[in-house]
Amino acid sequence: MNKYFSSNNLKKDIPAGIVVFLVALPLCLGIAMASGAPLFAGILTGIIGGIVVSSISGSQLSVSGPAAGLTVIVFSAIASLGSYQTFLLAVVIAGFLQILLGFLKAGIIANYFPSAVIEGMLAAIGIILILKQLPHAVGYDSDFEGDERFLQTDQSNTFSAINEALTKVNFGAVVISVLSLLILIYWPRIKKLNMIPAPVLVVALGILLSLLFRSTSIALTADHLVTIPVVNSLNELVGLFSMPDFSQIYNRNVWTVAFTIAIVASIETLLCIEAVDKIDPIKRVSPTNRELVAQGVGNIASGMLGGLPMTSVIVRSSVNVNSGARTKMSAITHGTWLLLSILFIPLLLNQIPLACLAAILLVTGYKLARLELFKKMWHHGKDQFIPFVVTILAVVLTDLLKGVAVGMMVGIFYILRNNLRNPYFYKIERNGDKKLITIKLAQEVSFLNKAAIQYTLINLPPESDVVIDGTDARYIDKDVLEIIDNFKHNAYTKATIVQLINIHDHYEIPPLKEMKLSGSVKAV
Repeated sequence: MNKYFSSNNLKKDIPAGIVVFLVALPLCLGIAMASGAPLFAGILTGIIGGIVVSSISGSQLSVSGPAAGLTVIVFSAIASLGSYQTFLLAVVIAGFLQILLGFLKAGIIANYFPSAVIEGMLAAIGIILILKQLPHAVGYDSDFEGDERFLQTDQSNTFSAINEALTKVNFGAVVISVLSLLILIYWPRIKKLNMIPAPVLVVALGILLSLLFRSTSIALTADHLVTIPVVNSLNELVGLFSMPDFSQIYNRNVWTVAFTIAIVASIETLLCIEAVDKIDPIKRVSPTNRELVAQGVGNIASGMLGGLPMTSVIVRSSVNVNSGARTKMSAITHGTWLLLSILFIPLLLNQIPLACLAAILLVTGYKLARLELFKKMWHHGKDQFIPFVVTILAVVLTDLLKGVAVGMMVGIFYILRNNLRNPYFYKIERNGDKKLITIKLAQEVSFLNKAAIQYTLINLPPESDVVIDGTDARYIDKDVLEIIDNFKHNAYTKATIVQLINIHDHYEIPPLKEMKLSGSVKAV
C-alpha cells in the first residue's frame, strides 16, 4: 500500500488522474446519451469504475467506466426490456456472472490474443481518436461523444462527419484547439515548467479563451462546451439514483441481456488489460482473473445504484499512461474528481470547451498510432505486419470487437501456418550409395503438424536410411505417433530402413499449472 502514497508516485498519479477526469467527463456523458440512459448514469458509472473497480483491480494503469462498445447493446436492451429499472437488474446479474468467470479463471483467454492484433488494436484506437476528435477540434460537436464505431446510428460515418464538420467550422474552437496542441507538444519540453501538467494548462486556457470570445464573432455556443447535470439540493441528487426491478428476476430476456453484457464486457476488458500492459512503461503484468472479479463487483454496484455496465476502457487508460501515471491512484483520483465535480463545481466544468479536450485526445491518438510502431511491425516480418494492418483497418471501419475478431482470424491463420511449417528439422547426408535422412522433431508436435509430417514422410526418396529423432520432443500428438508408426511398418515397400530415437508410445500433457512452471510435457 505504501507505494500508492509515496511522494514520487503521487507527483505523477494525481496530475494524471486530473487529466483522465477531464477526458472521461464528456465521454461518460456522451456514452450515456448514446445508450438512451440518463446522463447521470454515465457519470455514476465513471465514479464507480474509478473508485471501486480500481481499488479491487490488480492493474495499475487501466481505467474503467462506461464503454462505447456497449452502447448498441444497452440501447436495444433498455428498449426491449421495457424499463430502465429492469435493465439495471440485467447489469447486476452480469456482474455476478463476471465474478463467476473470474473464479473459473476465464481470464486466461487474454494469454491467447496474438501480440500483432493487440498492437493493431492500439494503433486503430489512436487513429479513431484522431478521426473522431477532428470535428470537435474545429467546433462541430453535434455527434455523440464517445461513440467509436465507424457507422453511426443516423447512417453517417466517421468520414462523412469530418466532411460535414469542415463546412461548419467555428474559428473560436479552432483557435483553442491549435493553441492547445502547441502547448501539449512544446510545454513538456521546458523542464522548468513541468511542474504544471500541460493538459491542465490547456483546460485552464480553454476556459479563459471561451470567456474572452463571448462578445466576439467567434464566440462558442453551449454545444461547444462540456455539459453535466447541475444538482441544486440533496433531494435532487438522491432523485438521480435508480434501483433495479427485482420482480423481473425470472424474466428470460433479462438473463439473455445479462449474459450478453457479461461476455462482451469481459472480452473488451481482457483486450484492454492486455493492451495497457503493452504500453505500461514498467511492463507490469495484470492479473486477468482478478480483473474480471473487479469488473463484476463494479457492475453490481453500478446496477444497484442506477449506472451503466462498465469495462476497462482503452481510451481513458491510454490517456492515463500518456499522462505519466504510475499506480492505480491515478484512476482512483479520476473517480474522486468525477464525484466532487457533480457535487461542487458543475458550473465551472460546464465552461470547458470540447475543443481543448479534443486536443488532448488528438495527442494521445498520435502517440498510439505513431509511425515508429508501423516501422517496428514491418521489420518483424509479414506474419506480424499483415495481422497488425488488417486489425487496424477492421477496427477503424467497423468497431472494436468486430475488428479484433477479424484481426484474430488473420493472426491465427499465420500462427497455424507457422506451426505447420516448423514441426521438425530436416537434414540429408550421403551414407555410401544411400541417402541418410535425419528428421529431428521439435519440442511440441501437435495435431496441427500432422499434415506436414505425413506429406514429408510420403515424399521421402526410396531406398534411404531414415532417422526420426524425438530427443527434444516433450509432446507428440497421438495422430502424429500413428503416422510415424505406420511409416515405419510400411517402409520395407520402398526399401527404406527406419530408425526411431527417443520416441515414446504415449505422451501425457501435465496440468496447466505444471506447464506454466516447467514449460515441459512429460513422456511416459
